[in-house]
Amino acid sequence: MLTEIKGLHHVTSMAADAQENNDFFTRTLGLRRVKKTVNFDAPDVYHLYYGDETGTPGTVMTYFPFPHIARGRPGTGEVSETLFSVPSGSLGYWKQRLAAQGVGGLREYDGFGETRLGFRGPDGDGFALVEVEGDPRQPYAGPVPASEGVHGFRGVTMRLRDAGATAELLRFMGYHEAGKQGATIRFAINGNGADYIDIETLAVAEPARQGAGSVHHVAFAVEDRAAQLRVRKALMDTGYHVTPVIDRDYFWAIYFRTPGGVLFEIATNEPGFDRDEDTAHLGEALKLPAQHAHLRSQLERFLPEIRD
Repeated sequence: MLTEIKGLHHVTSMAADAQENNDFFTRTLGLRRVKKTVNFDAPDVYHLYYGDETGTPGTVMTYFPFPHIARGRPGTGEVSETLFSVPSGSLGYWKQRLAAQGVGGLREYDGFGETRLGFRGPDGDGFALVEVEGDPRQPYAGPVPASEGVHGFRGVTMRLRDAGATAELLRFMGYHEAGKQGATIRFAINGNGADYIDIETLAVAEPARQGAGSVHHVAFAVEDRAAQLRVRKALMDTGYHVTPVIDRDYFWAIYFRTPGGVLFEIATNEPGFDRDEDTAHLGEALKLPAQHAHLRSQLERFLPEIRD
């Protein structure tokens, strides 16, 4: 069993419109945009990162906004819901705030003894705010007061046709079974606060089709590159096909496909989002990977303006 995994690092999804996506996460949810860069494989598409003050691992939601992309179709083999931790007693504030801003899909429900407020993002993304007592992570003090703000991730829910092999993988990664509720099994790890993976089994559902509103991959945190290499070797020794280490500027990454179809990433906590911007100005300037730096003038003309 691995001991290097420290909870979630980030969750990356797809969107249809960069401005709408930016407004939802910075103005509606009150997160900070901590990086404005481009997709390494498609530099004509933004890669936007939102999180706490510094983009601490376990707080960062990231997006590829592909203009005119079709909306995804929910189904099995995907992350169906991303859970955010908020202070205990704050859901009344959030229910009023989200309703006033026209956010759809609002519903209160119980999940593993926790009070949740489910809602939909601009592209139909599945989210929930979870009241958590004593989360020590400090929310970003922006449009939402820190007393009510998002601490970071609580976890994610994966919707699968069969939980067996993915559950075995999570146990190998250091998670343990922490409860069952209906068709959903909860797995937990003692990590960075973003510590839960819920697996909902829907044996007769159709496979998901990725598009706007779909989670592209979910990333797990390790402390450094040495820990990442140990995890990579262990996964490969177990039979998983894992990519080589890829430099993503703000972390190093490896990827592999899970038995249930969800793409997993293992990302390092180093070097962080302040490697090319000081903390006071994170997310303000367009930052380009070295291999795309020669395209700056072209990309600045092509990429849509994002008004802050």
